[in-house]
Amino acid sequence: MCKISIQGLTHIYNYGQPGERVALQEINGEISPGELLAIIGPNGSGKSTLARHINALLLPTCGSVTVDGLNTADPASRWEIRRRVGMVLQNPDNQLVASVVEEEVAFGPENLGLPPEEVRQRVDRALSVAGLVEQRLRPPHLLSGGQKQRLAIAGALAMKPSCLVLDEPTAMLDPAGRREVMQTLLNLNRQDGLTIILVTHFMEEAVLADRIWVLSGGRLVMDGTPAQVFRCREALQKIGLALPGPAELAWRLRNCGWPIPDGIYRLEELVTCLVDLLTRNRSGGSS
Repeated sequence: MCKISIQGLTHIYNYGQPGERVALQEINGEISPGELLAIIGPNGSGKSTLARHINALLLPTCGSVTVDGLNTADPASRWEIRRRVGMVLQNPDNQLVASVVEEEVAFGPENLGLPPEEVRQRVDRALSVAGLVEQRLRPPHLLSGGQKQRLAIAGALAMKPSCLVLDEPTAMLDPAGRREVMQTLLNLNRQDGLTIILVTHFMEEAVLADRIWVLSGGRLVMDGTPAQVFRCREALQKIGLALPGPAELAWRLRNCGWPIPDGIYRLEELVTCLVDLLTRNRSGGSS
């Protein structure tokens, strides 16, 4: 399990030099073991910068980030932090180094100097979890976009992290690829208890999280459940964010007089509600 604590985190690019830019300002928050946290915000809000702090790819200008009590600013702790916190980037091609899928997944464990049998077990499990067993001997460049991203996730899983940070992993994928990746992440979180930190600009993905952080101008401006965050339609619009599509449609129907209850954020919830309303109306009209 993995507990992450962020205290007073400020990050300034080119600190003390010409062109310095404040990317994060006084971020405070706790991420609990086994939690699925979505981080959303407009472009330039600091989402990717924050994600890179969690596994010490970036270090605070001020404040601190700790993973299970290990401070990212401590050079002696960074290897262990990166072992515990896996990172998956937006473009999987930037992370793929091998010519065969199973060799790609084995790359990390082999560099740990693990025995071949242990490497094989980790590769087999990671490929199974990512749904890539049948592709294990294929060249990565022949995989679909969704499969490539799941391969990047499998490579991270083979290191046996207790937390996975994903920086907009579905941004370059088509809807089918996005569904593949999100289902993999949900399974890892719900079934295996893996802590997931998902940076995304898709509100339909954020609604699946246990909790959402909303960034704007480098500050953490909202922290709550999807229901709490997406209830604040006007506040989100002011910083350039929209509700998930089903939630926005439910809001508009409600404003047109439809008896749509609050708290509808997912497509299946809206469909169920509309079917129920239409069924009741039809029954009332025939009686």
